[in-house]
Amino acid sequence: MLRRAQLGLRQVLSLMARRPALLCGAIVLGVLLVLAVKFTCSRARNVVAAAPPPLRFFSPESPVVDLYLGQLDQVERLRSVAEVSFVFFYAPWCAHSMAARQEVQLVAKKLAKQVQFVAINCWWSQGKCRRVNHFYKYPIIHLFYRRFGPIEYKGPFVAGYVESFILRVMTPLTYLPSRDAVLEFLSCHEPRVVGFFQFNSSPQPPGYTTFLASALQALKRDFRGVVRFGVVTNRRVAEAISLKEDESVYLHRRFNSSLVFPRWERNFTSRAVCNWVFEHHESVLRWLQPPGTKSWLLEHELTKGAALLLFLPHDPLVSEPDGLLRQVADVALRYHSCDAQSQRLTSSVPCCHSVLAPDSTAWCDVCPTSSARCSARPALQSASERFCLHLHCRSFALSYSPLSQHSACCGKFHPQLSNNSKTKEAPSRMQNLTSSTVTSSSDALKGLGCQTNKTLRFYVLDMELNWPLAVRLGAPGKGNSSSWRHRQAGAQGDGSFAAIVNLKDEVHYVLQRTPAATLTESLEAFIMNFSAPYSLLRRHLVGEEPREHQVTHQNRSQQQQQQHEPPPPLITELTTSSFLPFVMDVEKDVLLFYYTQWCGFCSVLNHVLIQLARLLQRHSGVTLARVNVARNDLPWEFMVDRVPSILFFPRYRKELSVKFPDDLPITLPNLLRFILKHSGSLPDTDKPSPTGATDASGPGSAVLRAELEALQREVRTLHHARELLSQQLAQLWRDNRKLRLDARGMEAQNAELRREQRDLEERRREKSRQLAEALRRLRELADASQNLLNQNALLRMVLRALKETAEPEVVEEMQGEAEAGAEHPAPPAGSHLAS
Repeated sequence: MLRRAQLGLRQVLSLMARRPALLCGAIVLGVLLVLAVKFTCSRARNVVAAAPPPLRFFSPESPVVDLYLGQLDQVERLRSVAEVSFVFFYAPWCAHSMAARQEVQLVAKKLAKQVQFVAINCWWSQGKCRRVNHFYKYPIIHLFYRRFGPIEYKGPFVAGYVESFILRVMTPLTYLPSRDAVLEFLSCHEPRVVGFFQFNSSPQPPGYTTFLASALQALKRDFRGVVRFGVVTNRRVAEAISLKEDESVYLHRRFNSSLVFPRWERNFTSRAVCNWVFEHHESVLRWLQPPGTKSWLLEHELTKGAALLLFLPHDPLVSEPDGLLRQVADVALRYHSCDAQSQRLTSSVPCCHSVLAPDSTAWCDVCPTSSARCSARPALQSASERFCLHLHCRSFALSYSPLSQHSACCGKFHPQLSNNSKTKEAPSRMQNLTSSTVTSSSDALKGLGCQTNKTLRFYVLDMELNWPLAVRLGAPGKGNSSSWRHRQAGAQGDGSFAAIVNLKDEVHYVLQRTPAATLTESLEAFIMNFSAPYSLLRRHLVGEEPREHQVTHQNRSQQQQQQHEPPPPLITELTTSSFLPFVMDVEKDVLLFYYTQWCGFCSVLNHVLIQLARLLQRHSGVTLARVNVARNDLPWEFMVDRVPSILFFPRYRKELSVKFPDDLPITLPNLLRFILKHSGSLPDTDKPSPTGATDASGPGSAVLRAELEALQREVRTLHHARELLSQQLAQLWRDNRKLRLDARGMEAQNAELRREQRDLEERRREKSRQLAEALRRLRELADASQNLLNQNALLRMVLRALKETAEPEVVEEMQGEAEAGAEHPAPPAGSHLAS
């Protein structure tokens, strides 16, 4: 192998020796390749620039200490000197961090003297916070109570909620000095935990510290602090709740017996106490706070069963529940209060099904034994209207014998209307009674949650934070309004809104309150009507307008029609409220098109429907309509499993509605054949002639011929339009090509002009430099001439002074020279020159 390599190398060297040009070319290519790689790598390194240093996130005047360089060590130092510390982890680019910054500043201005507020930039790559913590979202709020923590805040970033959470961390325990304080503490509907600790032996018993830590552990699970912890230090006060042993923890419950923490079964640690409390506590109301993003929170709760969602105005800084929340809590307590009498009544009447009789005002409970008593529902009918009958059960029981008998307890229901209702309403009106109808007393509501299979779960939401969800469920008013006044006007008079959501049946009902009824009365009637098998509640459909809005719209449309009748639309747009009256009109055939705004195939079919509507415009009996099923809920019997879908409802035979076949393309000829086949407005094309053969001149063929001619005209028109469009496209292509050529020429001229501009700019700079140099020299000459003038003037002054001082002596000397000349004659000129 080595010999072959040496032989190959020798051949290459000999070839290069015979052809030196080849050697030079290889060397040049190698050098160029090395230079190209070097320049490319150096250029790639220069693309990535160093990140600029971060800036301050909070203003210097803010009471929040801003560690914008990610100094995690300073956080530990500041936290060690404060009793309660608030740490705000943020990313400067995060919009949620920017929105929470203002809320944190408002809270910090109130609690700056009691809490140490620290904000740290946990996004800068060179900071220690980024290297140590790996957060998947921002912002993050951690609270520290002395050495306990961190306690992460999981609520909304609103000043009121953040301040309430901080206050609960500052005071996790409530001191109960007397029996009255204990009874008042336990009277609330929320879960309560009381710890008994005596401070006689030591200033701080060890169990007290564990109990305090368990209260802080509870705040980790629930930022609202629904489970409250109280502490008793007096033995006599502790005896009010049957606590006799020191370091005992008492869990108060309303429906079941209260519990004492079993120290003989579990370790007395903060985590164990907290887990025990959350495992055994009872809660009739649960607060929900959807995060506003994609979350499984609502679905996880709604899959548990029917839910009553109550949207109430809430102030998180108020420690005690307000009036509306107390009313709701009272209704929930009575609904879940299953006393011994109601339990005995339920166990004595083991009804397997509750059914609605053919008469909508009657009800029947079918029971598996013939000895069932008809007193199961004493509050729902009078004694004279209760009766029992025996029947063979074939449709109610899951398993049965032909020889067995079952008993059915039946009765008539007469709902009691409110004071503002009229007694002359028809029975059909009674089927549409809203939940404002008072159907039962407060006693009938007590224990109802244990007497029906449709048990409700009570959930409370903050109206201010969850107003869009309330609007989606059916709250009246503008959903996009951010003003609380508009939202409160959209809800009831007290700012509340309630709805029952049954995810299993995929229905929900909206509470419609009358002005005279209170929230308690309305909720009682609402719950009773939902729980009854003869429920009079009306399902709420998305897209449905309130009745008063519908009446106003109808009156307005009638006035407009009286003034001037606009031309009818080609395709009628249907909504939830106008669907049934329009589709079930027995006087006309309706072709219904199901679509959604996100369906691309539906948009493609619009031109086909428009052409079909134009062809059928002269036939008054056939009407085209469409409905957006994404924005309008429809009754189940009118729903479809796919879009686009087309259904045809023939006149006088609405129960024989037909769906357009899925295997056929939705084209104009197919739609015409489909309508002609099932329509009751057009002549029957399949009807045979009297002679037994198809008559080509029959009415059906005439209609088809007319439709065919219309289609041919449409096709010719389309062909002509296509030719015109092709010509226009060709002309546009030529114009575009010419414009591209002109653009290229103008770009070349622009490049030449830019080069000339650069040359002129260089010349201007050179001339400017030369002028500046000449100006400098002129200034130097001017300065030199000024100096010479000054010296000349000085010399003149010196000469004048010399003349003035030396003039007498010169005169005398001249006189002496004159006398000497007279005595001695002058020498010849040549001798003078020689001397």
